[in-house]
Amino acid sequence: MTEIPCIRWYEAAQKRRSRRSFNSSPIASDLLAKIDKVCKEFKPFHGIRAVVVSRSVDKVFKGIVGHYGKIRGATVFIAFIGDMNDPYIHEKAGYTGEGIILEATALNLGTCWVGASFNPAVASSSVQLRKNEKVLAVTPVGYAVEKVSFEEKIMTGFGRTHKRKSLFELVKGLEESKWPEWIKTALEAARIAPSAVNRQPWRFNIEPGSITISVDDLKDTYNIPKRLDCGIAMLHIEIAALYRGIRGKWEFLSPPQVARFVAQIPSDSAFA
Repeated sequence: MTEIPCIRWYEAAQKRRSRRSFNSSPIASDLLAKIDKVCKEFKPFHGIRAVVVSRSVDKVFKGIVGHYGKIRGATVFIAFIGDMNDPYIHEKAGYTGEGIILEATALNLGTCWVGASFNPAVASSSVQLRKNEKVLAVTPVGYAVEKVSFEEKIMTGFGRTHKRKSLFELVKGLEESKWPEWIKTALEAARIAPSAVNRQPWRFNIEPGSITISVDDLKDTYNIPKRLDCGIAMLHIEIAALYRGIRGKWEFLSPPQVARFVAQIPSDSAFA
């Protein structure tokens, strides 16, 4: 996959919700083939890969509750695997994994980012790890039960999980009146990105033609790197920029900064 399907994934980002309860039905073979295909082909960065696993699924999540609630009924999970020698592996994992999750959403399959509350030994034994690799996160994939379960409601605070911080709290730099349309759209897309327990650790600095994403502080919580969350927001930024007709490139940065998206804007662009 050389091109991000920006319209498809932008629309999926608007409707994606974390689901933990599935109906135990096997995923249709054509849908499973599409998920496997995107895992194999969506490789925007070196050092990170995704593998579809249909064995030991119950053991990966069995007895695990943590901050996510119990995962029930999934017949497949995807392991996001990273080369730990790469200093930017967590943000790459978030970016890559979110693309796969949005494709699953577009296929009307349920998912849930799980960055800590899974059995790492079982997950690791279910894939063939290479030297220096680690399973950084997983997601169950399947047909979510039609009705949101009581436990899911409890875990999401009856909808409060999707309560987002205002851009006023998250953004500094160029004043809002000077933001081009693509930056407005990109920031709103980043604001709705999923994060561990909805902690929303990202902060944005706006300059003419660029968005820099940083972590709010260097203290990771819930045993999940904040840079993984920021990688998810990175993909949302790029999808939204593409949706507005703007291409760009990412530059990885040192902590507490994560990366800078630099737009490649033609001089005659209406979005400049």
